[in-house]
Amino acid sequence: MQGRLVSLVSTANDYSYLPKEKKQRRIKIITATNIIGYSGAMVGLYSAWYKNYPQTNLHSFNDNKEWKQIDKIGHAYSAYAESKASMELWRWTGIDRKKRIWIGGMSGAFYQTVIETLDGFSKEWGWSWGDFSANILGSGMLVAQELAWDEQRIQFKFSFHRKFYNDPVLNQRSNKIFGSSTAERFLKDYNGQTYWLSANLKSFFPKSNLPAWLQLSVGTGAEGLFGANENIGKDDNGNIIFNRTNIKRYRQWYLAPDIDLTKIKTNKKGIKVALNILNIVKFPMPSLEYSNGKFRLNAITF
Repeated sequence: MQGRLVSLVSTANDYSYLPKEKKQRRIKIITATNIIGYSGAMVGLYSAWYKNYPQTNLHSFNDNKEWKQIDKIGHAYSAYAESKASMELWRWTGIDRKKRIWIGGMSGAFYQTVIETLDGFSKEWGWSWGDFSANILGSGMLVAQELAWDEQRIQFKFSFHRKFYNDPVLNQRSNKIFGSSTAERFLKDYNGQTYWLSANLKSFFPKSNLPAWLQLSVGTGAEGLFGANENIGKDDNGNIIFNRTNIKRYRQWYLAPDIDLTKIKTNKKGIKVALNILNIVKFPMPSLEYSNGKFRLNAITF
């Protein structure tokens, strides 16, 4: 592990010792990439998500009790993943270590806060202090670890499995509130999402004989969610058109091994970049689950 850390540090130092002109050129490239990419994403998001909903003055609302807080964990994860990607881009420019950490590391919180502001002007939603706090927490988790250890010893990861039900009414309800396509479900279906914190054991126990790629993960998800606060759906006139309060809403907790793809040694830059990107996804593994007051073993958990 020590040799691997030296390798990572030396790679970062190679960027820091770039000629001044090359640094400036790379800074301009990354700055332009961020501005153009984010502006395009915001225009697309506004057109697809907010344009067709009535606008109002900036207002807030409290959604902290909704969806068993899985949406809040999703906000933290998104901010973490965006910050990680941005920080790695700024590393390539060769700028000072702390500048790279703070500029790149807080990018995710900034991006998510802009989206939260759009929510605040939408009559359908509103500014959520819970979402905002989760965004700061996600980016802060990345920044704190970089400042303390110069690496991500505890990584935020995500996994997803599409839900299908034997009851056609539940499938119809899921299509209505989460979307019918796999892409929509991937983003919106809180019943199929699991979020993980994966700790690299070798980083915490450097003198051990543990493999550098081995991680231990704690995950959380939820089941039985067919409405934000309760399993009831109403039409535009307030009439109840879906009522499944008999379905229990509950949390799930997992303990599972994981693989740190960034610790797989390779001299291929393309493969290294791909492994860094894929490392935000939890590797399918057996798990120990705790839910509904009971433990169970799962052969594979996504």
